[in-house]
Amino acid sequence: MATVTASAPPLVNGDRLSRDEFLRRWSEHPETKRAELIGGIVYLASPVTLEHGDSEGDLGLLLGTYAAHTPGVKHAHNTTILMDEDAPQPDVHLRILPEYGGVTRKKGKFLWGSPELTSEVCLTSAVYDLHQKLELYEEAGVQEYLAVLIYEREIRWHTLTKKGYQAMAPASDNLWKSKIFPGLWLDGQALLAHDSGKILATLQKGLQSLEHADFVKKLAKKKGK
Repeated sequence: MATVTASAPPLVNGDRLSRDEFLRRWSEHPETKRAELIGGIVYLASPVTLEHGDSEGDLGLLLGTYAAHTPGVKHAHNTTILMDEDAPQPDVHLRILPEYGGVTRKKGKFLWGSPELTSEVCLTSAVYDLHQKLELYEEAGVQEYLAVLIYEREIRWHTLTKKGYQAMAPASDNLWKSKIFPGLWLDGQALLAHDSGKILATLQKGLQSLEHADFVKKLAKKKGK
């Protein structure tokens, strides 16, 4: 039986590559499931823990439900994004579709640009999600960055300002409200406790708010312009 030999070496943690070379090597090695290029450096993901998977599922439930009730908004998991000269793969992101005024575009098989919101599940505050990747999101113009810290049991919601990312304070005790996506309300304690019922109950209040209704109307007016 003939053996097919890859024409490119496999990706290795710490490799310094251009984005084109990173994507070429990845395409040559389909056995590599999750890889990111941040600041020109390759990062390969470790095996995903149950705690990480549960938290990512909760984020997907939150952002997916919001998207389902907000025409013109889409969410996705673990999508490689061509962002500046890098290629991050956020756990979950939320974006406004281009025909509704969003800034991302499809480019080949990938998403190009900066989604309005990215989210990551972080083992601790020391991981690169809160350092190198945060800096990339900030420089690329990601409007909001939601990080869930597993070890510290903490929610960090960053919002982009003229001075860079600023930590957004909850609107009230454990209640977070997105500035970019009106009506996207999060009960932080429920997310950390994996209480999906309470996550959805809080979000439902946001979806029924006047601010969400106004946002839906604004998106509808932008469609096709």
